[in-house]
Formats: sequence, C-alpha cells, structure tokens
Amino acid sequence: MIKNAALSLSLILTTPTLALAETANFSVIFGGKNVGHLIADTQGDRTLIDYDFKNNGRGPTMKETIRSNADGLPIAWTITGATTFGSKVDERFSQSGSHAEWVDSTGKGAATIRKPGLYVAQSGSPWSDQIIAHALLKAPGMSLDVLPGGTLRLEKGEALTVQGSGGPVQLTRYDLSGVNLNPGTMLLDAKGALFAEVSPNFIIIRKGYEGEEQRLRKLAADWSTQRFVTMEKQVAHHYGAPVRIRNVRLFDPRTSALTGPMSVVVRGKEIAGVEPLDSPPTPGEVTIDGAGGTLVAGMYDMHAHLQQDGAMLNLIAGITTVRDMGNDNAVLDRLIQRMDDDVIGGPHVVRSGFIEGKSPYSANNGILVDSQDQAIDAVRWYGARGYWQIKIYNSMNPAWVPAMAKEAHLLGMRVAGHVPAFSTADQMIVAGYDEMTHINQFMLGWVMQPGEDTRTLFRLTALKRLPGLDLQSPKVQHTIQLMVDGKKAIDPTLGIHEQLTQNRDGQVPPGAVDYIDHMPIGYRRDAMKAWVDTSAPGDDQAYRQAFDKIIATVRMLHDRGIFIVFGTDTGGSFTYHRELELYQGAGMTPAEIVKRATFDSARYVGQDQRMGSIEKGKLADFFLIPGDPTKDLKAIKTIRMVVKDGAFYYPSEVYPKFGIKPFAAAPDVKEPALHP
Repeated sequence: MIKNAALSLSLILTTPTLALAETANFSVIFGGKNVGHLIADTQGDRTLIDYDFKNNGRGPTMKETIRSNADGLPIAWTITGATTFGSKVDERFSQSGSHAEWVDSTGKGAATIRKPGLYVAQSGSPWSDQIIAHALLKAPGMSLDVLPGGTLRLEKGEALTVQGSGGPVQLTRYDLSGVNLNPGTMLLDAKGALFAEVSPNFIIIRKGYEGEEQRLRKLAADWSTQRFVTMEKQVAHHYGAPVRIRNVRLFDPRTSALTGPMSVVVRGKEIAGVEPLDSPPTPGEVTIDGAGGTLVAGMYDMHAHLQQDGAMLNLIAGITTVRDMGNDNAVLDRLIQRMDDDVIGGPHVVRSGFIEGKSPYSANNGILVDSQDQAIDAVRWYGARGYWQIKIYNSMNPAWVPAMAKEAHLLGMRVAGHVPAFSTADQMIVAGYDEMTHINQFMLGWVMQPGEDTRTLFRLTALKRLPGLDLQSPKVQHTIQLMVDGKKAIDPTLGIHEQLTQNRDGQVPPGAVDYIDHMPIGYRRDAMKAWVDTSAPGDDQAYRQAFDKIIATVRMLHDRGIFIVFGTDTGGSFTYHRELELYQGAGMTPAEIVKRATFDSARYVGQDQRMGSIEKGKLADFFLIPGDPTKDLKAIKTIRMVVKDGAFYYPSEVYPKFGIKPFAAAPDVKEPALHP
C-alpha cells in the first residue's frame, strides 16, 4: 500500500474563468501508464470539474463546481466524491462580500477578507493550479496569504517547448510552495493556462501531449534535485578533521542497554574509535558536546518507496537505511547514485525488485509481466543488478510464484510480497516466500470467501471482518505454524493500518499527536482526514476493533518467535517513529524495538559487519538524542544530530527548510582554531 499514490495535492484551490465557454482535458499518467483524467468545463463564471484516476486498483474520484468572480477568484465551490481509500468528501466554500466561510473534514471555518485572497481546499483536483497562477502572477513578489492560513509563493523557472497533436507549445516552469513540506511544479503556456503538473513519478498533462510524459518526468526529477543539492550544501557538515563526540552513552545491541559515558571519534566515513570519556583529545579535532545524551545506530525503515522529496526527512529522523519495496527502477537508480555520491542527503538503500502481473488493476512500478517466462526473466534482470530480493504483487498469477521463487533463491535473492489475488498466505508460504508483506495481506485469507478480489480496495475494506475472527481457530493457527516451521519473516506495516482504521475526519490521528503541531498547515489539514468510508452503520466500530485484532495477531507472531521487520509504507520519517511505538502494544520492550530497528535489521539484510551498531571500523551512521530510548521510546523523536557516512546533520537547521518547527536544539560544536 503506497499512501503517496493518493497524491492528495494539498495546494488545491480553484479555477478562474478562462473564457465564456471552454473545456480543458488532461490525462493522468502514473509510471508511464494512462490511469485517469481531469476535465474542466467552463461556462461563463461556472466551472465543472471531473477528476478520476485509478492506479493499483485505487484512486480519487472527485466532482467540483466552482463559481468565480470577475477577478477569477472563487465565491462558491463544492467538492464531492471519495478519496483514494474511499472516505467520502463533502467540502464547501462560499464568499459573500468580505465574509468567507467553509467546511471540510477538519470542521467549519470563517474569515473576513480585506483584500483579494485564495481558499486552499483540503480535497480537490489539480485544476487548482490554474487559479494559483492567475492570482500569484499578479501578486507582489508572487506571494499571497491564503485561507485558512499560510502563504503561497510562486517561483519562476526555465522555459521549454513541447510537441503534440496540437502543435508546439511554449511553456514556463513555476514552483509553488508555502503550505506543505515540498513545492509542487506546474507548467504554464504562453497565455498562463495550466498545461501540466509534473513530478518524477506522476504527471497530469494536457490531452494530446502524452508523448512528452517521460521527458517531463525526467525534467521534474532534475528540478527537484536542484533544490536538494542546494540544501545538502547548506546543511551537511563535512569537517575535514577527526570529530570527537564527548559525554554520550551508546545503545549496545549485545546487552540491549546503554553504556556508561563515552567518547566516539569519527574520521571520514568511519568510526575511528570508541573511547573512555577521559581520553584526551588530539590536536586539530572538532569537539561535539553530547551533554549526557544517547547515541543510537542508524535505524532501518524496511518498507519504503523512496522518493527524492522524502530522502532528507528520513535521514534526519535517524533512518540511515531504507529497504525500497517497489519503485520506478530508473528513477530509484538515479536517486541512489546522487545520495551515494553525497550530491543530496538521504539514506542507504536496499533494493527490492518489484514484479507485477498485467491486469486492469496493475500497479505501475517495477516490471509488469504476463507469462511465467516473463516473470522468471524479470527475476533474472533484478538478480543481475544486485537486488537483495524480489517483491511479488497483487495481480501476479499465483501459479507462477513457485518458479519465480526457485529462480530468485538460485540467484541468492529472497522473496517477499503481497498475496496474489485469488490465493492465500498459506499458498505463498509453501510456494517459497521468505517474508510476508503487510499484516492485512497475511490475515485476509482467514476472513475472505473464494473469488473475492484483493486487487481492489476490498483488500482494505475487508478488514471490517476481523473483529469476529477467532485467533485460536485451526485456520489461523495453521498459517502461523507454517511461518514458524518455515522460519519466515513478516513486514506488518502497523502504522499504515492504524491510519487506515483509526483516522477520522476532524481528529488528530493517534499516530501524529507528538508532531502535528510542528508541521505546516497543509500537512496538518491533510492529516486530519479519514482514509476509509465509515458512514455505514457499525463500520466505525468495526474498523476500530479491526486494529485491535491486528495488534493481537502481531503479538502472537512475536510470541511464537517469528521475525518481524519494521517498515512504514507511509514515507517514513515521523511515521516511522510511530511504527516503532506500536510494537510495544504487540509485547515488545523499548530495548527490543531499538535493537530490532538497528542491529537486527542490519543483520537481516547482511550489513551488520559495517552497520547496525556503534563500533570502531563501522560506518559512522548514528543519531544523538537527549533521553534514554530503552526506558521511553519517545526519546527517538527529539533528535539533535544525525551522522551518515561521516556527514553531520543538525535537524534544527534542516526542518525549517520544509516549513517544520524543530523538535530539539543542535549540540554545541567547537572547531579547532585556525592558525596563520
């Protein structure tokens, strides 16, 4: 489950009156495949919008009606439909004179408008960029305060020409920022009309110009890179001398406890020494005062779909390695190269080769196949390129899995994945899976009926059936025994299931209570939305109780000795910290959790000789916190410093660049005096 597939563009406003009558038609393309449409029909002062796309069997369906004034600003706007995971949308905005009022999933709001302004919708279509451009291009400094809060800014980029059925079009790039973590990129034509929204993985483009999709996504990746290259130069500290971090305790995975006060010396990319606190410094060292805090080895997010926009945020959350579970292979390769070359900041990456069967519900990552021979060829392609494992997805023909697993094991790769539609976890365990992906995939076979299709949202909505499940029943115990006997592992992704079952409109999600007030307004509003439709009688309680059953199942797996890896599938960073917390409810102690997130994960992917603990000769990958995570796991949420491959990052310097209020101050750093 990839949350960012929803692409719930938070900077969504409305559209001006382009002409007395005009229809704009756009294609939605994900991973090179046309997956939907956006149609905006303007008649006089009214615009009707139809926005719908489906990737991986899910996506938003929205209808909008917008009435604009003579300046092209909205005075009445309704948005109805459903979000990517099915929750209902009924958002409304109206303005009369200087009075504006609105209602969205967070509740009601009102304001007095004393100057031209824009309302930032919580839900809606990317057609909004039209009004953004219309308003901001006329605003002083291309900056404007917006409702219900925050400031939008537009920055002009380069010009380019595209070709399509309508002939050549001259475009200009604009980056929009101000209310969310990362800017979005739009392309406008010479008349200032929206031509495309672009990102490295996803594009909405004027119909007739779909042939430019691959080129524009590549440009989007390059433009995004420019931002993060500049950021890396500003926030990555390479001291060019040994760095002594004094007065710190280390989390020791061998004892699952903290050491006494120590000093850790870093030179280049490696740990040069772990020394007694009273060891005298050598000339020319940089000294960092750990102030009695704790150093923890870099953590592993074992279920990522890494994108450039989230690479730095993962790193400064203490995640120095991610296991990517499916991506655009070429995009990921370029990203890894940039991070490994220290061009941009981000974690190490362990790659999983995504293989999906072709169907109307296919996910558009990795390699799509429609025969067993093609599936085996895909396995071999990944093996020749050093991938650690393959990941099998929902539309795969289950009859092909044994041959795929055999080939993967022959090539030294592990096998993980979803349970293909119309099969069960039991069958995949027997077929050769080494690891099960997502706790819902693992459990659905206990509550489904033959013929029910998990390529659709059913694989999520069927969780409503879990409260009535008897975990001691023979079918449940049989699956768990297969896991035990086969020494299989599982990647539950508890956090995304908490969000799916527990998030409600207008409420702070339980997993976000410790950080939501630090986030920009667009992020906060987007977080306070339900994922699924709970309007039917009994559904609210059923989803809430489903998560209790999930936690009980994971506790049972842990008690039976099944190896559990910690991954988010929600972008990592802050949600990874919550992921770790949830395993306390499954019976793991804070010390067990820290060990699993660091050394155990490094050992699982074969990296424990160089990573996973703080020892002489290992890579300098660790983070500094003021508290003791073996007593209170929340201590990992106040990170003062992160070191990755010997580069020093201070989150208090980085977070403001994303519009985030820092959580902790940087430690004191003393550099040696320069001598003439």
